[in-house]
Amino acid sequence: MIREILCVNNTTGLHARPASAIVKTVSKHRSKVEFLFKEKVIKGKSVIGLMTAGITGGAKIEVICDGQDETDVFLAIKALFDAGFGEK
Repeated sequence: MIREILCVNNTTGLHARPASAIVKTVSKHRSKVEFLFKEKVIKGKSVIGLMTAGITGGAKIEVICDGQDETDVFLAIKALFDAGFGEK
């Protein structure tokens, strides 16, 4: 299991496009992915969950990946966060 806190590196937070990019990335892998934000657990394949969680730019969010390709999915998610979802 991988648990790490990532920072949302875009000013607009997790709106439709970043949330969709996350779900698309997670859906390509077999591991279970969840996000923790303000004590709320959000499933990694839920666009609505990510969009409605109120995750703003600069927010810290914990990513939990568990499964046979957990490292691959975590690194792919981290790359999205590090790139600011292409909005930097």
